[in-house]
Amino acid sequence: MDFYEVIKKRRSIRKYKDRPVEEEKLRRVLEAARIAPSAKNAQPWKFIVVKDKKIREKFKAAYAGEWFWTAPVLICACGLKEEAWRRWDGKSYLDVDVTIAMDHLILAATAEGLGTCWIGAFDVSEVKKILDLSQGEEPIALTPLGYPAISPEPRWRKPWDEVIQFK
Repeated sequence: MDFYEVIKKRRSIRKYKDRPVEEEKLRRVLEAARIAPSAKNAQPWKFIVVKDKKIREKFKAAYAGEWFWTAPVLICACGLKEEAWRRWDGKSYLDVDVTIAMDHLILAATAEGLGTCWIGAFDVSEVKKILDLSQGEEPIALTPLGYPAISPEPRWRKPWDEVIQFK
């Protein structure tokens, strides 16, 4: 699939088929995240892949949508606080770096015919508990991963002249 086609085709999927994700596809999607760029090439991330149904069901306590934990795979993108590059004024690029890697993952999933849905509104303390994360591991984003059972229509986007400016 052409790159621009992938970008246009990506949707937030909230219903998944009861079909496992092939290991080769999962590995390609994760590789896309692994090789993403980061500030000073710090690569301050860790991706936790949850296939076990019992563990996925525990996510009920962290996020209310049933469609989320019923996907065949859940992925938690974690930031490693101590590894993130900081600008001279102290600003950490942890969230930016993990976001870039997660976007690579989501676009790669689309290219593989898989669906995802970026989740940021979750109970961080519950996710830390479910995944037994250390103090330095911060869950930044979650996504289900699987074969879409639905294909939503494209969402409205702001017009070009509202978001693009040339000087």
